[in-house]
Amino acid sequence: MLNSRNHFSGKGKYLFGFMLVLFISVICVTFGMTGSEDFDFDRREVLLRRIGHELLLQSGDSTSRVLPIKKIAENEYQIEFENEFTFQSNLLVNTTRHLLAKDPMAGDYVVKVLNSDNSSVVYGYAISKNKKDEIITCIGRKQPRARYMINIKLKETGINTAKNGYLLGSLPFLALVGFIFFRSIKPRSVLPRDDQHADIIALGSVLFDAKNRKLTKNETVIDLTGTETRLLLIFALSPNETIERSRLQKEIWEDEGVIVGRSLDMFISKLRKKLELDPNINIVVIRAKGYRLEINT
Repeated sequence: MLNSRNHFSGKGKYLFGFMLVLFISVICVTFGMTGSEDFDFDRREVLLRRIGHELLLQSGDSTSRVLPIKKIAENEYQIEFENEFTFQSNLLVNTTRHLLAKDPMAGDYVVKVLNSDNSSVVYGYAISKNKKDEIITCIGRKQPRARYMINIKLKETGINTAKNGYLLGSLPFLALVGFIFFRSIKPRSVLPRDDQHADIIALGSVLFDAKNRKLTKNETVIDLTGTETRLLLIFALSPNETIERSRLQKEIWEDEGVIVGRSLDMFISKLRKKLELDPNINIVVIRAKGYRLEINT
C-alpha cells in the first residue's frame, strides 16, 4: 500500500509538472497571439487613417481631421471625418485597393460609404483577390459634398481562423492528455509489490499472507482470490475502523471500469466465511456508512 502511494506520488509530481508546462505554453501562445493581434490592429488603423487622409486631399481638404478609427465588429472598421467632403468613386476604389494591399489580412473586403446623418448607404463595392468575384459599380461618378463615414469589412482569412481556433482546439487536447496520463499512473492494485510488506499480518489468531494470498491458523490454510486479498488488505491495514463502501468499491473495481454494488456484498460474505477460523474476527456492517473489520482480543 505504501509503495503504491509512493508510486502514485512520484508519477503525480511528473504529471503535475507536465501539465504545468503545457498550461504555461498555452498561456504564452495566447499572449503571443494577443500581442500579434494588437499589432495588426494598430497597423491596420494607420492604413485606414491614411485612406481617410487621401480622400480628404482628393476633395481639396488639407486641414480637417480624420476621426479615430472604430472597430465596430469582428474584422469590420469605420472611418469617420470631422467635416463634409466629396469623393469620386473610382478614386476611392483605387485608394483602398492600393493601401489595403499592404495588409496581408485584407485580401477580400467590402466597402460601404454611409451618410452620417441617416446611416444610409450611398456607395459600396467588393474587392477580391479573385478578380471575377469583384463587384464595382458607378465608376467615375462624383458624390455630393456631405458628412460621410466609411465602413470596411475584411473577410476572415485562414490565418485568423487558425489563431482563433488554436486555443480552443488546445483545450480538449489538454483534457485528453491529462486523462491519458492520469489513467496511466493510477495504481492497478492495492496489493503490495513483492519487495514491500512481505511480512504476514496477524489478525487475531489468524495469519494473513497477502503476498501468497493465504489465511493460516495452526495447520489450517485457506486460499484467497485476488479480489478477496485486495479487499482484506484494506481492512487489515485499518482494523476496527469503518471503511466507507464507496472507497472499497473504488479501490477494488474502478480500474475494471465497472462498479457493481452486489459484487462487494458477495465478496464480504465470502471473506466472513473464511475468517471464521477465528470467532473473534468479523466484518460487520456499519449502517449507511460501510464496513468494519472487528478484532476482539
